Amino acid sequence: MASSGSSRTSISKGEEPAPVTTYEVESIATVVGGHTRVQDDFQGGVQSVIRLNKEYPLETLLGIEEFSHLTVTWRFHLAQPEDVQLHARSPRGNPQWPATGTFVHRNHRRPNQLAISYPRLLGVKGRDLLVTDLDAVDGTPVLDLAPYFHEMGPRGTVRQPAWPSEMLATYWRDASERS
Repeated sequence: MASSGSSRTSISKGEEPAPVTTYEVESIATVVGGHTRVQDDFQGGVQSVIRLNKEYPLETLLGIEEFSHLTVTWRFHLAQPEDVQLHARSPRGNPQWPATGTFVHRNHRRPNQLAISYPRLLGVKGRDLLVTDLDAVDGTPVLDLAPYFHEMGPRGTVRQPAWPSEMLATYWRDASERS
């Protein structure tokens, strides 16, 4: 459920609405199994379950098995508020990569400590979605999920500097190869 932090109940014609600054969001599911600790690399090949909360009827998943991948929004639940860093810094503390701002990083040091992943859907059994390549750990709250639609992906040529490819060269390597 989302709710505004604003106490305004009506808006007069021509009046601008107050900006919404706070939302209350409840998890819809939980990650079960899979990764047991937070790691930067070797995220591939690990199976886990996204278990839909009991208050949602099973029909909310009807047809999802037709899709190969999901879009999963989740919370870095092991992070602490003091982990947030609102300044430029080099990714993973590596001075060979340029200092970049908070919103250029994709980790738990972001203000809302949210992530989006695109795991492969292997099967559905009741409330359980069996997935692989979900880079969240056991117990992670899932805030939203949807099938991945190719048509909703990026349009046009994707551009990025070299450092993300260097940094993430082993990100999706199979976890069994981790030393």
